[in-house]
Amino acid sequence: MNAPEPIVFIRQHLIDPEVCIRCNTCEETCPVDAITHDSRNYVVDVDICNGCMACISPCPTGSIDHWRTVPKNTAYSLEEQFGWDELPVQQEMPDDAEITIAQQEVVEGMVGMQINAAMSSSSAIAPWSAAHPYVNLYLLKNPVMATVAGNYRLTAPDTQSDIHHIVLDLGTQFFPILEGQSIGVIPPGTDASGKPHYLRMYSVASPRDGERDGYNNLSLTVKRVVEDHEGRPVRGVGSNYLCDLQKGDSVQVTGPFGANYLMPNHPAANLLMICTGTGSAPMRAMTEHRRRLAAKGRSGDGKLMLFFGARKPEELPYFGPLLRLPPAFIDMHLAFSRVENQPRAYVQDKIREAGKAVTALLKGDTFIYICGLKGMEAGVMEAMRDICVAAGMDWPSLHASMVKEGRFHVETY
Repeated sequence: MNAPEPIVFIRQHLIDPEVCIRCNTCEETCPVDAITHDSRNYVVDVDICNGCMACISPCPTGSIDHWRTVPKNTAYSLEEQFGWDELPVQQEMPDDAEITIAQQEVVEGMVGMQINAAMSSSSAIAPWSAAHPYVNLYLLKNPVMATVAGNYRLTAPDTQSDIHHIVLDLGTQFFPILEGQSIGVIPPGTDASGKPHYLRMYSVASPRDGERDGYNNLSLTVKRVVEDHEGRPVRGVGSNYLCDLQKGDSVQVTGPFGANYLMPNHPAANLLMICTGTGSAPMRAMTEHRRRLAAKGRSGDGKLMLFFGARKPEELPYFGPLLRLPPAFIDMHLAFSRVENQPRAYVQDKIREAGKAVTALLKGDTFIYICGLKGMEAGVMEAMRDICVAAGMDWPSLHASMVKEGRFHVETY
């Protein structure tokens, strides 16, 4: 008689829905498009995933790094994963069957990680001198309660863009935060399916020592979402909840999140910051940290250069405070795309205009930070290539080195 076919088990890659903050980093990073999502869950297609591990390091929460050993012919389908509120427990493997564990060799996996790290346009590591970040201290099952200390509209009342500066007080609770990190906010209520809302992630706009120096508080820069990217009416759950908060209200907060998008601590580091809209949040945090150091005589020789885009001055967050920063402290370039009787200008246009100053900065100890709407990175990369060509510099080679050294960081949404 023929021997029975062996039961082949595989190590299936899964995403923990309880920890995932739906930041889309994993889906953007995956080189084979094995990761997808619906309105609730991010999932991995077992028929596509090759175990290259490229998505592991960039994930800010670790929700991506989960595995279950399962029979290959009964691996968890996308439909099953979309319906999960928590990961299934690991099932015991039968001891009366011939089992083959199908998995990538460790060396092959490491090679895959190296290849995909080289292909990535953003550093998967923090700057070498960055402060040690705390991450994942509070998650969905154990959020902290913060109190709204202030909620201020940043944009003019008659503008379409309704952007708020929201200050959250954490009292005596331990919640260390660094410039470039994010927090999660859990909106109250349930979604259309009757399930509790998942958390929404927001970059922190205040420096490590608090929105008010020496206080255990932090700030967020939040735009009220009233339409989708196609211009269709939609009410953003998290943004409208936050923008409508009143002083004294309580908010469920998770985090901190993010271990890579951090600023360097050594005083000679130059910061080249490129942002649009609410992508200004981490840039404000970094700039304010440097400003406070300068006020204490501890800023060092590192230079700051900012490219900031919005439709109009009235719609640019922190426009007034930015104008009060002296040119000796920060080299600022503002781009407006909808000012009447003026040609449209975007951040990449301003980069080209300031090409000589930018390339001079690139020759030094410089760290680049990009944050804003998805798609802006392409225009920025083209502009960087153009100005480097004009200066006789090899941008692709420089960019690859900066990514490898933790000096090129991108966050888009």
